[in-house]
Amino acid sequence: MADDTTGQSRRTILGGMTFGGMTGSLFAAGAAQAAPGTQDQVPPNPVTEYPRPPFARQQQPWPGLASLMNPPPDHGETSYRGSGRLLGRKALITGGDSGIGRAAAIAYAREGADVAINYLPAEESDAQEVAALIRAAGRKAVALPGDLRSEEFCTKLVTDAAANLDGLDIVVSNAARQVWQPSIEKISTQQFDDTFKTNVYAMFWILRAAAPLLKPGSAIIATASVNAYEPSRGLLDYAATKGAIMIFVKALAKQMAERGVRVNAVAPGPIWTPLQPSGGQPPEALSEFGADTPMQRPGQPAELAPLYVLLASHEATFTTGQVFGAAGGRGGP
Repeated sequence: MADDTTGQSRRTILGGMTFGGMTGSLFAAGAAQAAPGTQDQVPPNPVTEYPRPPFARQQQPWPGLASLMNPPPDHGETSYRGSGRLLGRKALITGGDSGIGRAAAIAYAREGADVAINYLPAEESDAQEVAALIRAAGRKAVALPGDLRSEEFCTKLVTDAAANLDGLDIVVSNAARQVWQPSIEKISTQQFDDTFKTNVYAMFWILRAAAPLLKPGSAIIATASVNAYEPSRGLLDYAATKGAIMIFVKALAKQMAERGVRVNAVAPGPIWTPLQPSGGQPPEALSEFGADTPMQRPGQPAELAPLYVLLASHEATFTTGQVFGAAGGRGGP
């Protein structure tokens, strides 16, 4: 794990990134965000900055906790530095207790947004850590536990988030179910149903309920996956849902554009989150998780947070219906 100084330097660079900076000079853009009196620093090597395989063998019961992972994931807890890019915004993030959702929640709060997070009751301990980090950033935290497989709950989730935040203008559909199975014969109807309800139906229910509340300038961000276009052999049902999410985003963006609401997605590659040790990967393969990427390591949730900030911010006003890959050098959307 990188030390705090190195992590802050890298996140400062990415935290100050604009859309143009993605294809231009990232480090020049980030230099303007450096604290007064600090000296320029050589950017860290992204290949060696974070933990690399082999990892310790580990398993957790579903849905898993970030606090029990070894090594612990980096969600930007000590490194992400905001610059007011989402000041006064109001965000709902599903799966906000850990992984990518947690990293987005921390970044949004430090950029000035109030944040409501959804999670399963079994993830309460992780969720309370996130809520404390949001409040430490001086923003309002709203914890809304519940099961996204329920249409009734998903509708209530949006209503409760908007009521507690006094509005809603960012919705991040991120929560996911992922279970590795070696063959189609091993996938039960219940597993298939749970995966689609969590990953696709919940997104539909939540965004249908949120659509009337979103005013011009609002943003919707979904979490797709490298599996949408480069599916893993053991993630048949999960990959199918991620392909559906990618196309859903592209179609919904065309509907919402006339309302001034942008819709985009992030498609991560292998990311070190509780999804992996709680059934998302075979236990015997987890020790080499991420080794097959060109960077030879998995990504950390903190490395994706700047993308979620960018897509929520007014810096990306002409960006909608797009899928942004973050897969460590593997194929893209």
